[in-house]
Amino acid sequence: MDRFVQSKPDPESFDYLVVGAGLSGSVVANQIATRHPDKTVLVVDKRDHIGGNCYDYTDLHTGIRINKYGAHLFHTNSKRVWDFVAPLATWIRWDHRVIANVEGHGLVNLPININTVNRLCDTNIQTADEMQAWIDSNGHNNTSEEENGETVVVKKVGRHIYNLLFKEYTFKQWNKYPSSLHSSVLARIPVRTNHDDRYFSDRYQALPKEGYTAIFEKLLEPDNITVSLSTDFHQWSQFNPNNLANGININTNKKPIIIYTGPIDHYFSQVGYPALEYRSISFKKETIRNCEYYQPNSVVNYPGKDVNYTRIVEYKHFLDNPTNSPDTIIVSETTNDHGDPYYPVPNKKNSSLYAQYQQLSLQLQDKYPIHFLGRLATYKYLNMDQAILAALEWCDREIV
Repeated sequence: MDRFVQSKPDPESFDYLVVGAGLSGSVVANQIATRHPDKTVLVVDKRDHIGGNCYDYTDLHTGIRINKYGAHLFHTNSKRVWDFVAPLATWIRWDHRVIANVEGHGLVNLPININTVNRLCDTNIQTADEMQAWIDSNGHNNTSEEENGETVVVKKVGRHIYNLLFKEYTFKQWNKYPSSLHSSVLARIPVRTNHDDRYFSDRYQALPKEGYTAIFEKLLEPDNITVSLSTDFHQWSQFNPNNLANGININTNKKPIIIYTGPIDHYFSQVGYPALEYRSISFKKETIRNCEYYQPNSVVNYPGKDVNYTRIVEYKHFLDNPTNSPDTIIVSETTNDHGDPYYPVPNKKNSSLYAQYQQLSLQLQDKYPIHFLGRLATYKYLNMDQAILAALEWCDREIV
């Protein structure tokens, strides 16, 4: 890690400046450096580590590897993404499973399958045909209703399961009920007509044996990449949008080309538009001594109002964690709206506001080579594989 702790270099001495050492920024930096070994790349991040929210580390007291910013499960159906990440780590198949602790009903499978419905609705469904018949009779398809997060779930599984599993959980996650969110937030939740209890059904599902941080070290290891941590891009006044647009402090070669992966509204904060909404997460880490396991699964969701956290992750269940440790670590997650931005909040208000920021970015791109990439810069909820694919496709277009 020492090579990633650099003095503050002069960004204008580099060909490219990548803002953010998370997935999008690290993939782009790697592709620029490997496709064009003659080009120099500076990667800056305001945090003191690489890897963005994927960053993981080994707890010194227990030897258990944990994610600092919540569990990350890699899954994809994209062969291109898998072929890109496969050489970066020793991957071990991991079919992720999640259970929900529903007050009054105990532990149930997520996503919804035959087991879930039998437990929550006191049914005795046995076959896929019976499950489909239950969905057809319990789902509601009122075409007169405007589609939103609530209607898309009720249409699939009816209001009883919606109330038990989704209504309050979504409020805890987003500080908004599903009816106030775009349908895409909950539309991705599958309903299975069998007993399959895997959370994802993608072709490729795996965890890196040595953790995610080691992958980022490989991505950023080319000699023509320089990484400067604990470096706030916004402190370089020559790169604020007004100065870029007016050519202030920028040499005639318009170096460096900037790839910005931070929050787009933060970049244009001096314009005076309202801030976009984001959700953040507070993590409460607890080490439990002389306890083999705290819970029966790596992730247990809590969809009810009886607790304020959304889930508890027990990292000892995951790969490459010592089964001989006498202790375990659990991390409870509670969302908020004041920490580091994690998730965009997709509703009409934010979509309209983002369109205004996007227009500013296009106007700026007409005058200076700056590009906005990644979850925060494009205000999209991107899974890990989607962020990687978007970065690779950007490089196909821009790095020839």
